[in-house]
Amino acid sequence: MTEKEIVDYLKNNSIQKIKIAITDIDGVLRGKYIHTDKFLESIDKGIGFCDVIFGWDCADVCYDNVAVTGWHTGYPDKLAKMDLSTFRLIPWENNTPLILGNFKHTDSTDLSICPRTLLEKVSKQAKDIGFETSFAQEFEWYNFIETPQSLSEKKYQHLTPLTPGMFGYSLLRTSSEDAYYTDLFDLLCAFGIPIEGLHTETGPGVCEAAYLHDSILHAADKAALLKTAVKQIAYKHGIIATFMAKINENLPGSGGHIHQSLWNADKTKNVFFDASDEHNMSETMKQYLAGQIHCLPHILPMLAPTINSYKRLVEGAWAPTTLTWGVDNRTTALRVISQSPQSTRIEQRISGADTNPYLAMAASLASGLYGIKHKLKLNVEPTVGNGYINTSADRLAANLMDATQIMKTSKIAEELFGTEFISHFTATREWEWKQHLKHVSDWELKRYMEII
Repeated sequence: MTEKEIVDYLKNNSIQKIKIAITDIDGVLRGKYIHTDKFLESIDKGIGFCDVIFGWDCADVCYDNVAVTGWHTGYPDKLAKMDLSTFRLIPWENNTPLILGNFKHTDSTDLSICPRTLLEKVSKQAKDIGFETSFAQEFEWYNFIETPQSLSEKKYQHLTPLTPGMFGYSLLRTSSEDAYYTDLFDLLCAFGIPIEGLHTETGPGVCEAAYLHDSILHAADKAALLKTAVKQIAYKHGIIATFMAKINENLPGSGGHIHQSLWNADKTKNVFFDASDEHNMSETMKQYLAGQIHCLPHILPMLAPTINSYKRLVEGAWAPTTLTWGVDNRTTALRVISQSPQSTRIEQRISGADTNPYLAMAASLASGLYGIKHKLKLNVEPTVGNGYINTSADRLAANLMDATQIMKTSKIAEELFGTEFISHFTATREWEWKQHLKHVSDWELKRYMEII
């Protein structure tokens, strides 16, 4: 919708309130309702919005180690500039309008630590060298017959899964919970997130959804909105949906794989495809893939941002542990899919469902463009068979702190995303690690309380 069409819609339908939302550093949508008049007044100049959403963690505990905002700045307002292209109606909230925005400085210049702003910048780099992007993120998540209150009362233990057992691609399980699955598919489509596929995954109460690909910024918008929308739709059915990367050591993790390709400027040709190559891979695709292999270790926290992320990256659990690539190989970090010109793409399988979509997609695209810019050669041979036992491949960092320290001092990360973002983001990941170190876990109590 154009600005005029949006304004006319709001006025002609006597809309009183609009929901606005910004994605914080952890990928959590933060927002509020505002009066329509306030929104209309702010279309050009922006809306004041407290910058604390970049100064606290996912539990609203304020960082003590970041420079951009904090007690030392007084947590002032910054500008939230709404992107009218994201305007949509929320069908499960009586068609309340929603719009996404970016944070700006009060002088309207870009705020480099804003994830959506960062992705816009990387997207522009692709356009500037003649490429259009085509991205999508697929998600797996667990569903429990619980409420926020029961989660707290049960101390997040002994939860009741939506359905029992391991039953991927089950027609029985989707039938038994038909009302929920129907709402997920239909309401997400009505919300401007057209679902390509929805099915059960292996694990008790696990779903997987993929949406139709789009240009990278719109794809990230859809990914961020999908996670929140699924949770809200689940609430309506007495269900808690979780996008944690790993909920239990004995169950598969939840992936958030990113599918990506580059096209020519008028979107008529997939520049990753070359029928003359053994694997239908163009030189551009090989450079892009080489860039990802080269750069991803330097920016791994953007793909695996939490303590829990690394519990998923274990052998034999449908998640990669080595920096490998292969043709249609689901044991590698990067899976090449190249059967036809339309479908040729790279699936980046490191990302879990817990990622911030803007940062994970920015990491994927920026690292690929790095390979193209530097004309990197794809010197790593494709993995055939089990990627977990590829002893010649580099291994991914084993935990958030190790990955963060690599990123913090990396000249490659600084080149891709700038000093201010790297400094702020790695400080937030160090904070996350320190919070984890303070906690006494159930594992420690069971292991040490009686015996030691």
